[in-house]
Amino acid sequence: MGFEIKLVAEAGSDITRHKNKFIEKFGSTPSFYIRVPGRVNIIGEHIDYCGYGVLPMAIQPQILLTVGKSSESRLRLINIDSEKYPEFERTLDEDINIDQSHPYWWNYFLCGLKGAMQEIPDTSDKFGLDCIVDGSIPAASGLSSSSAVVVSAALALFSIAGKLSSHEPSELADLCAKAERFIGTQGGGMDQAIELLAVEGKAQYIQFNPIRTTSVELPSEACFVIANSLSESNKAAGSEFNQRVVECRLAAKILAKKLDVEHWKKIVRLIDVQIALSGSLQQMLDWVDQHLHQAPYTKEEIIDLLDLTNEELDTSVLTNNTKHLQSFKLYQRAYHVFSEAHRVEEYQRICATSKSLEDLGQLMYQSHKSCSQLYECSHSNLDLLVTLSQEAGAYGARLTGAGWGGCIVALVPHTKVNDYIEFLQSRYYTGLEKAKELDMKSYLFPTKPGPGAQVFAAK
Repeated sequence: MGFEIKLVAEAGSDITRHKNKFIEKFGSTPSFYIRVPGRVNIIGEHIDYCGYGVLPMAIQPQILLTVGKSSESRLRLINIDSEKYPEFERTLDEDINIDQSHPYWWNYFLCGLKGAMQEIPDTSDKFGLDCIVDGSIPAASGLSSSSAVVVSAALALFSIAGKLSSHEPSELADLCAKAERFIGTQGGGMDQAIELLAVEGKAQYIQFNPIRTTSVELPSEACFVIANSLSESNKAAGSEFNQRVVECRLAAKILAKKLDVEHWKKIVRLIDVQIALSGSLQQMLDWVDQHLHQAPYTKEEIIDLLDLTNEELDTSVLTNNTKHLQSFKLYQRAYHVFSEAHRVEEYQRICATSKSLEDLGQLMYQSHKSCSQLYECSHSNLDLLVTLSQEAGAYGARLTGAGWGGCIVALVPHTKVNDYIEFLQSRYYTGLEKAKELDMKSYLFPTKPGPGAQVFAAK
C-alpha cells in the first residue's frame, strides 16, 4: 500500500493561519499540507550508518509545509520565521547543485527536492512549487529538524506530481536518506525512517538494507523528557560527523583484513564484518580488543595496513571534508558501535519482558558514557545535563542525535516529571541568557511517541 493522503479536515487548527499566509504571499490557494515530526532517538547512537538497528520515536514538535502548484518552473520558499530564515527562490528547470560549503536552511529542502526529481524526472519543466514552511523543532538541537525539511520537500513534489500514493513509506525513507547526503553528511537513514514510518504510541526498532521496522511497546509508567542544552550543533557545518563515519569504515576494513575476511576490500560497514564472521556482538568486542590498538592510527599507518596509496584512500574511503585528517581513532569508534548495538538489543529485550525502568535507565547512562568517552560526540553541557539528571532521580539519560550540542533524553517516572523539570530549570537553565528569551516548553518538555509524516489534501 502506498503513502496515504488524508483529508484536510483532519489537519488541525494551525492550517488556517498557513492558508491565509499562503494566499497573501502567492495569491492562490494551496494544494497540500504536510506534517513531518521531529524524532528522539531513545538508544542506538551513531550506529545506523554502520548497519545496526536503532530505537527512536517520533515526537510532537514538527515541520509544517503548505505547498501549492504554480505554472512557472520555479521554487518559491518562504519561512514563517523570515527574520531568522530568509526567503529563497530558484528555477527548477536545471540540475540542482547544493552548496556544501554553506549550511543554508533551504539546502535541506533542495536535498529532498533533488532526490524526488531524480525519482520522477521530467517534472521540473511542467510546474513549480510555492511553499510556506513553519517549524516547532528547535534547529541544531539533535531532534532532526533538517531531515524533517528534507522529507517534507520530497513529499511536496510527489504530492504535486500525483505520484505519492504509488510509493511505499519505506521507499520514501530510503530515498530521503540518500537525498540528504547531497548536503555532504554521510548519515545512515534513521531520521528519515522514523519520520515516515513512526506509529503513534510506540517506539520503532529500525533496521536497514532494506529498511524495516518493528514496533516496541515502552513501559506504561515511563515518560521521556527532552532537555535542550541550547548549545547548537550543525553536523553539516563541520567535519566531526563525517570523521566518525570514515573512522568506522576504516575500522571495518582493518578488522576484516586482520580476521581474514574474504573480499575484505569491499567491506565498508562494521556490521558487514560481523555478518562475514557469523560472530556475536561480544565476539566482535573481543576482536576489537585483540586487533585494534587504542592509540590513534596515522594516515600513513592506515595506507600501509590497507595496501593503498594516499590518493586511493582519499577517493575510496574519505569524504571531501575529511581528506585533511592525519590521525584516526579506530579502536574507540568500533568499540562504541558494537557495544551500543548490544545495548539496543538489550533495551528491546527488557521492554518485551521485565519492563524494568531501572535496567532501561542504566543502558541509557551507559550509552551516554560511551558516546562521551569513546565516540567523543558529546559536549560539556550535555554531560552536565546527564549528571544533573542523575541527581534529579532520572532512571536514565543520554545525549540524543548526532551530539556536539543539542539535546539529551531522560527516562523519568510519570510521577516525577514535574519535579525533574523544575530541578533542571533551577540548576541549569536559570543561569543561561539564551533560556531567558525562550518559552521553557520549547527547550524542556516531556514527550510521547507520535505518528509519522502526514499529507493532507486541501479542499
